[in-house]
Amino acid sequence: MPERSTRHSWSDADPGLRHTLIRLAQSLERDAMVEQVTTDLQHQLQVDRVVLYYFYRQWEGQVTFEALSDPRYSIFGSTGPDECFNDEYAELYLAGRVRAIADIEAEPIADCHRDFLCELQVRANLVVPVLIPTGLWGLLVAHHCQSVRLWSEADIASMQAGAEHLATAPAIRGEMT
Repeated sequence: MPERSTRHSWSDADPGLRHTLIRLAQSLERDAMVEQVTTDLQHQLQVDRVVLYYFYRQWEGQVTFEALSDPRYSIFGSTGPDECFNDEYAELYLAGRVRAIADIEAEPIADCHRDFLCELQVRANLVVPVLIPTGLWGLLVAHHCQSVRLWSEADIASMQAGAEHLATAPAIRGEMT
């Protein structure tokens, strides 16, 4: 009796299954990349927390990744104050706005924003948009919780490089490989 080959190539796979496997591989690649970027930035900047705030709907999102100096700083899953992040703020980040706040107690920001940051134990805040061709994919955020922090040009450049690395990745841009 002839031996049957059990080997299959990608071209033999059902198109629906192939599409699902490609999407799964992209999700795993994306997750590993975001985890690496947040971890690298947290170590490089020596901050208490670096998070990715991912937008799953227009201006609605949540913290989907975090790198921490201590587990007590975890805000994983936090959704943020929707009433504070409105179209005006979104337009600023869509335009590439970088927001560096050395001391949330001294910065003239909206009360709801300050209250939200206080709830998260934030004292200094650095926010950089992750922009893809279809719009604002997320925000890369560094938090220093223990004290004020003057963000240096090098800190800002590192965060921007991390955001750009994410924004240009095919797995994040939604490009099928």
